[in-house]
Amino acid sequence: MLDINLLRRDLPAVIAGLEKRKNPQPYLDVAAYTALENERKSLQTKTEDLQARRNSLSKQIGMLKGKGEDTAPVMAQVAGIADELKAGAERLEALQDELGTLLMGLPNLPDESVPLGADETGNVEVRRWGTPGRFDFPVKDHVDVGAPLGLDPETGAKLSGSRFTVLRGGIARLHRALAQFMLDVQTGEHGYTELYTPYIVNREVLEGTGQLPKFKGDMFWVYRGTDGEAAGGRGGDDVQEQYLISTSEISLTNTVRGEILKAEDLPLKMTAHSPCFRSEAGSAGRDTRGFIRQHQFDKVEMVQIAHPEQSMQALEDMTRHAEAILQKLGLPYRVMLLCAGDMGFGSTKTYDLEVWLPAQDTYREISSCSNMGAFQARRMQARFRNAAGKPELVHTLNGSGLAVGRTLVAVLENYQQADGSVTIPEVLRPYMGGVAVLEAVKR
Repeated sequence: MLDINLLRRDLPAVIAGLEKRKNPQPYLDVAAYTALENERKSLQTKTEDLQARRNSLSKQIGMLKGKGEDTAPVMAQVAGIADELKAGAERLEALQDELGTLLMGLPNLPDESVPLGADETGNVEVRRWGTPGRFDFPVKDHVDVGAPLGLDPETGAKLSGSRFTVLRGGIARLHRALAQFMLDVQTGEHGYTELYTPYIVNREVLEGTGQLPKFKGDMFWVYRGTDGEAAGGRGGDDVQEQYLISTSEISLTNTVRGEILKAEDLPLKMTAHSPCFRSEAGSAGRDTRGFIRQHQFDKVEMVQIAHPEQSMQALEDMTRHAEAILQKLGLPYRVMLLCAGDMGFGSTKTYDLEVWLPAQDTYREISSCSNMGAFQARRMQARFRNAAGKPELVHTLNGSGLAVGRTLVAVLENYQQADGSVTIPEVLRPYMGGVAVLEAVKR
């Protein structure tokens, strides 16, 4: 969430920052905001005047009592002012709620280092690593490579519908091996602390990291009665609204919600392996074949809670931590600095890692590393004590380290052999019980 004082102090700069995102519709209804803000200021001025008037009258009452004179007329005025103050306080609370709702719908402002652009065509390549391999046989995509090895979308669809997949045998173990390998690298080499967190969270947790209210359509949510029985989507006081996480960024970041941290404890570096659930409401027709865009997928997430002065360096570090996984797996990739029009809602600066997929003859996103600045921290009231001993908002960062399913796709395609088998990258073999080649599975 943006700082309301920034809008009050320099509204044109906020508008200019939002316009860099190139959204077809304006993010900020300037007329609505101006009307609310003008009414708020007018009401606060009136409230201050009424409070001063009430204080003056109260002194008069004391003086009249001291002289033994009638205080009833003045007390009547004070009572009238009290009624006005009560009505003003109620209206001011309503105005603050409306301003809060308006702020919740505004995305973060792009950092000055973020390039301009309307969509992914405006992204800037920062660097590449590795050289795409050459094949002396027709390259298959991961679906055709994976099917004999245990990639089974048909059974997934039978169980849960489209965009769900069952993995069998060695390919299921490879999926698990990837996640374990990623966790070991991030905890053992990069200093992250592993967490196991809930996969179902409350509404206010999603508001804290920015998924709600704007992206409710992308979430899977459930309702349950407070007595533990399913409520079947019914409303009422006895029903609790909860959501399946779309990324463990949500739960990891919210571990500091409402806290005041010690400056010397920053940065906090956390990682977790979790399933992620996304309805993909805005992606109809995209990547419907295979394992790239699923309603349920696994990810190893990295989160840092950083000092504001160190968060941009933390972003560079986190991006390198994600790159390390691809390098150890021997997967060619490139790093892209996203333009303002292609960044996520809460990000002030984002790097995407794109891995080479031979069957598509292109690079595809496999990790996104973002600095959210104080955007999430302001929603969560996550703070630290600065050098002056005063509470100050932390900066939050998150990144995939990596998306497990997409990494599996990249391994299948880049390590495929002419006979249909897949060579296991050497770093994964200890996690595979020494297996070096993945071959057809029997049901």
